[in-house]
Amino acid sequence: MKETVLSVKNLHVNFHTYAGEVKAIRDVNFDLKKGETLAIVGESGSGKSVMTRTLMGLSEKNAKVTGDITFKGRDMQALREEDWVKVRGNDIAMIFQDPMTSLDPTMKIGRQIAEPIMIHTKVSKKEALDMALQLMKDVGIPNAEEHINDYPHQWSGGMRQRAVIAIALAADPEILIADEPTTALDVTIQAQILRLMKKIQEERDSSIIFITHDLGVVAGMADRVAVMYAGKILEYGTVDEVFYNPQHPYTWGLLNSMPTIETESGSLEAIPGTPPDLLYPPKGDAFAPRNVFALAIDYQEEPPMFKVSDTHFAATWLLDERAPKVTPPSPILKRWEKWSKMKEK
Repeated sequence: MKETVLSVKNLHVNFHTYAGEVKAIRDVNFDLKKGETLAIVGESGSGKSVMTRTLMGLSEKNAKVTGDITFKGRDMQALREEDWVKVRGNDIAMIFQDPMTSLDPTMKIGRQIAEPIMIHTKVSKKEALDMALQLMKDVGIPNAEEHINDYPHQWSGGMRQRAVIAIALAADPEILIADEPTTALDVTIQAQILRLMKKIQEERDSSIIFITHDLGVVAGMADRVAVMYAGKILEYGTVDEVFYNPQHPYTWGLLNSMPTIETESGSLEAIPGTPPDLLYPPKGDAFAPRNVFALAIDYQEEPPMFKVSDTHFAATWLLDERAPKVTPPSPILKRWEKWSKMKEK
């Protein structure tokens, strides 16, 4: 059994605003094992980025965070800002969404990569720059010696994202949080960045929390998947379980809106409606108003997490033994067929 490096229990994040209290994260639970990748997927506005910022101790001033966040037995909620400075980059590092805004435009890239090394390892500037040069080579930046003194505007998007990854890796953290690191890149560069992250993970045995709304990326990257909606995790399991044996109608909707090589022309379906306003979270299942399979109880009572297997859980009343049997969309039935064949092998 692999060691658990991060454990999150009953996490709630509320933002106090002039309009009222926004309940951005509502009772989230998960854990992260050493060397594994956990993907957190969901639409924009489902609370993915708020959660990662909370894990990095970067909550806004008007945020109220309750619940337990434990990193290797250490209570992260008890840390003061000066303690967080030692943790950020050193134990937990983050790869941000847009490399152009996360790099300092006035500072040479080599110096930006060397900075976390100097802060966390107390080496000289020359040693830190030598280590930065090696990191640039590790993340696949060609002719690194020539480019160590370049500024961010001189590089392409893919190269800038590699520099951001090098900064995140500089102090050799145990956990990498990647917040949609490939959103701004084209598909070929996207594949290179994902391969790079996988390679780095194998070499360093680091754990990755991968935030994305692109399920295609998840399939090749993740070991486990958590599906988030309206500040809650609705389904949680291994990548094969969530992809080939999905149980929550929201997961069905996400998978149905993703093209595969078998998708017939005109058969892609969008999920109707928009996510709820978390100033006034809905009673019952938050997804019910957009769910064509919703039951009467979905509008009254929030479903608990039902156990599908030892590693797979889903919060939907359809899994209750009293629930009527529903037939999911045909692409989901095809996935279920594939799942039963996979289990037979």
